[in-house]
Amino acid sequence: MGAHAEVRDMREIAHAAQVRELTAAGVLVDPAWRAAFEAVPRHAFVPYFWTGRGAGHERLWGEDPDPERRARWLRGVYTDTPLATRLRDGELVSSSSQPSLMAKMLNALDVRDGHHVLEIGAGTGYNAALLCHRLGDERVTTIDLDEEITESARAHLAALGYRPAVVTGDGARGCPSRAPFDRILVTCTLPRIPPAWLAQCRPGARILAPLSTGLIALTVRDAELAEGRFLHTAAYFVPLRGATAAPPAEPGASYGLPYELVENERFQFMLVLTAGALHAREALDLWRGEGRPARERFGVTVTPEGQWSWLDDPQGPYVWPLGEAARSYSD
Repeated sequence: MGAHAEVRDMREIAHAAQVRELTAAGVLVDPAWRAAFEAVPRHAFVPYFWTGRGAGHERLWGEDPDPERRARWLRGVYTDTPLATRLRDGELVSSSSQPSLMAKMLNALDVRDGHHVLEIGAGTGYNAALLCHRLGDERVTTIDLDEEITESARAHLAALGYRPAVVTGDGARGCPSRAPFDRILVTCTLPRIPPAWLAQCRPGARILAPLSTGLIALTVRDAELAEGRFLHTAAYFVPLRGATAAPPAEPGASYGLPYELVENERFQFMLVLTAGALHAREALDLWRGEGRPARERFGVTVTPEGQWSWLDDPQGPYVWPLGEAARSYSD
């Protein structure tokens, strides 16, 4: 067996093992998505990635002449973890998402044959390839602000024979030239929902987006109303960049809260979601009083007049403006 054939076999074995692991974990229940993950190898979209090592970053590359470093690259690619694929001045600007989270999001997107999908955040192109396998190239549009990222994604996709519309532009503005869409899938964290997306959706469309530290699933009624609840799944992504993307809310200081609560994932979700509307201690009192609610009890409403997050009921007593600039509080 030649060296190239051996490398190819090792990559195919690692790819097949990951699909089995994702299936065993219960995130590839839908046969259509399992077939997509079987057909699309992650390593084709992550020729290299960066890993933290000591005080700096180490680049692992699939064509490294050192076999030990190549093996580390392959193990990293097929580990169920996000990978840093693009750094700028030491700051992460693009990554390859955790495969199990990708599978969960694709399941939650609830696509049907014939649907047209807009992906906000092209990244490596891996997610777009999975969508193309499921729906067909002509029904998939993926957009990113950075031309280097879109050029790279386009090349990765073409190498496997996928040719969706890969657009360089501000994802917060959507892609009106390719609208209307049945689904919008967002792979970057938002401070609030860009209103332009609603007008580019068909009635009944679904928007699935990372918000706070969760995933909001919105149903679009028309260009002026979208509403929905968070999934139970935690989600951490690179922030959306662009002229119309406001800076994301920061969790803020602990304000003397017990450390175990500051580090509690459920409470952090509520703290970020209500930043600028509730003092951290108010958020804590409400969270405790309502039985320490999980993400799925929260939701979001989007209208031309504003955007609100809420607990349990959009017409209930607990409603907060979404994405407001955090106020300063004194202890």
